[in-house]
Formats: sequence, C-alpha cells, structure tokens
Amino acid sequence: MTTHSDAPTRSLQCVVVTPERTVLDEKVEFVALPMADGELGVLPGRAPLIGRLGPGELRTKHDGQVKRLFVDGGFAQVRANVVTVLTPRAQKAEDINTQAARTTIASPRAAGETQDAKAKAQQRARIQLRIAEHLHGGTTTTAAAH
Repeated sequence: MTTHSDAPTRSLQCVVVTPERTVLDEKVEFVALPMADGELGVLPGRAPLIGRLGPGELRTKHDGQVKRLFVDGGFAQVRANVVTVLTPRAQKAEDINTQAARTTIASPRAAGETQDAKAKAQQRARIQLRIAEHLHGGTTTTAAAH
C-alpha cells in the first residue's frame, strides 16, 4: 500500500535563491534547468549532481501547471529530491519587463561598454522576451500592464 510518506519519491522541492531573496521554494513534479551546455530535465529520484547554469529559462511543472523563470546563470545542485539553484538574478515570467528587454536589444552600445558585454545583455533580453511570450500567449506586453 502506498502511503503519504512515499510522496517525496514522486515530487521534488525546487528552491531558487538570489543574493537578495528566495524567489521560489515549492514542491514540483519536474524541473528543467538551463545548464551552461544545454537543458537538463530533473525528475524525482534523479542521481545527485552539481552543475553550472547558463542564462535561460527554468521551468517547473506541478499539477499540469508550468511556471517559468529567467535565471541569469549560477549553479544548480540536485540531491535527495531537492533542486537548489543559486543565481545572481532570477525573475518570474510575470515580473519580466518586456519593454526594458526590447530597449536593451535595440539600444546601441554605450560608451565604455564592450561588444561582448552588449551581446550578453542582448542575449539575456531575448531570453526574457521568449519567457514572457509563453506567459502572455505569444504577445510580449509589459509586465506592469498585467
């Protein structure tokens, strides 16, 4: 007979932490992590690992609901059905300011800004727009409007 105490084998705890705050701390069924070298899907029972994250979309799934967050690199640890993400910056999809992202993509390079720094900022902005588009069904309006 399956009891409620068996539940941890069917769920994960996903914790996303920035230097300022805990952005997410909840039970989920699945986590997709934007690793530095590609996406990694994590299900309950996953072998332990530590890996470097790239900037990208972190997705969680619970009861058919998908939540999306932008994470700006960092590290992830999977251990004992807990996925811990340490990142310098994380934003929930609904908090992404798409107008600011569009401005970053369109703006010319600032004085003193390297071409590499500008390209990385534009890459992050494009990822944020893509995440926000999923939330808004393909439209990218500002988060403040919703």
